[in-house]
Amino acid sequence: MTPEQLQAVVRTAVGAVVERGALPVEVPAEVVVERPKNPEHGDYATNVALRLAKPAGRPPREVAGLLAEELRAHPGIASVDVAGPGFLNITLAQGALGRIAVDAVTTGPTYGHTGTLAGQRLNLEFVSANPTGPVHIGGTRWAAVGDALGRLLEASGAAVTREYYFNDAGAQIDRFARSLMAAAAGRPVPGDGYAGDYIGEIATQVVAAEPGVLELPEEQQQERFRERGVELMFAEIKRTLAAFGVEFDVYFSERTLHETGALEKAIARLRENGHVYEADGATWLRTTDFGDDKDRPLVKSDGDPTYFAADCAYYLDKRSRGFDKVVIMLGADHAGYVGRYRALVAAVGDDPDANLEILLGQLVNLVRDGEPVRMSKRAGTVVLLEDLVEAVGADAARYALARASVDQQIDLDLDLWSRQTNDNPVFYVQYAHARISSVLRNAADLGVVLGDPGDVDVAQLTHERENTLLRAIGEFPRVLTSAAELRAPHRVARYLEELAGTYHRFYDSCRVLPRGDEETTPLAVARLWLCAATAVVLRNGLGVLGVSAPERM
Repeated sequence: MTPEQLQAVVRTAVGAVVERGALPVEVPAEVVVERPKNPEHGDYATNVALRLAKPAGRPPREVAGLLAEELRAHPGIASVDVAGPGFLNITLAQGALGRIAVDAVTTGPTYGHTGTLAGQRLNLEFVSANPTGPVHIGGTRWAAVGDALGRLLEASGAAVTREYYFNDAGAQIDRFARSLMAAAAGRPVPGDGYAGDYIGEIATQVVAAEPGVLELPEEQQQERFRERGVELMFAEIKRTLAAFGVEFDVYFSERTLHETGALEKAIARLRENGHVYEADGATWLRTTDFGDDKDRPLVKSDGDPTYFAADCAYYLDKRSRGFDKVVIMLGADHAGYVGRYRALVAAVGDDPDANLEILLGQLVNLVRDGEPVRMSKRAGTVVLLEDLVEAVGADAARYALARASVDQQIDLDLDLWSRQTNDNPVFYVQYAHARISSVLRNAADLGVVLGDPGDVDVAQLTHERENTLLRAIGEFPRVLTSAAELRAPHRVARYLEELAGTYHRFYDSCRVLPRGDEETTPLAVARLWLCAATAVVLRNGLGVLGVSAPERM
């Protein structure tokens, strides 16, 4: 019996007491079931009696007594104790606890998935680096965390569209094109241009594709380098992200907003809503009406639209595609952006709390022997996605970046994350999965099989280490749900590390397979189910983080 199943049992018990008139209250839509800190207090505890006491007009312990009596009649519950001011401590029948292992194995790849976010259509935008250079370490963190978050949200039932917005319009693209032109002609890159070996590499590719490009008039030449350069740079960005295991459903071009008149339509809508005014030859959005610290220009005095105008058009485009909420992941240097974006959402008539969510992430520093690492061969002092993967591997890079809360700055120790030892967290978790895979292979060699789910005697699992592992496996659905709701993939990583440790302690205390001429006992089969269930959870959890679950290491 998983915690979710026990919640349903407790709620049914409340309903039964209410139906017979013993409690004059409404049956709560949800009840809280938690693992007590002290395992001597049972497998699970609930505060439902405390919550119902006041509306029932009865002492909490009296309410708890009524519910305890009802719960004790359930065949999956061994005992119920009333504790403290009215908590219910519940110990499951041994067979009920053991069924967690069977549920995990038979559910397989979807064990842990829930429908808590079912019906929500979310647009998740992350990375969105300008196509003026390779993906740097900051974008790499968002790639790892954003992809994991998308998987988490889907595991909780949400419909998620992953989107990459690339700014292929504006001054930074002009500087990029001029940098390519200079490199192709053998001139120094302009002072406001982009440096790095990649500029020369792309410039060479442009000339190879269009041999006569350097003979064109400067304006035409810049346009060709602009178009070809962005195309080549963005192709490389896509390639490196795909090699990192990150792909997007939509790659959205800012330039299309300019070409389709979307900016003009967005400004017109804001004007109709009464929030646009003219001043100093420019067009402004009165964002101060919605809590921003100052009003923001939409069109500059020279007639060119601002990036903010494009943001307005882009938000409206997302909403027109049917998304309930727009989720945007940004670096901490964009913190000042939050207020103005919430203001524009309010100005178009939406609710910023319901339709917008902006996540801010802190910086990543690479260190070795406690010293900062500057290791890029292609971009000067900027560390790239490929640099990190080359140093520690894709699995370790993804796990390390998703393991910390996004609001926490990371000092990522390259020596630690490249080790094949248990002090490397991803190795520790992956090794647990590989160890179980070895057990399952050895079992097959001995002719020990799981058999039919209905035949396994899970009541054999009575050892303290077995029960602890079963309860940990049962927590997995709640871990995924809370991680999705809190936008916190790091919770999954920390849970997996605890689960791996719990499994290793179980394995060291409880022999699974028969030795020599020993017969296969029901206990051995039950323990094999427990191993297989742990492997399912490790595999599913690592999958949420986009990390592999090797069968051999």
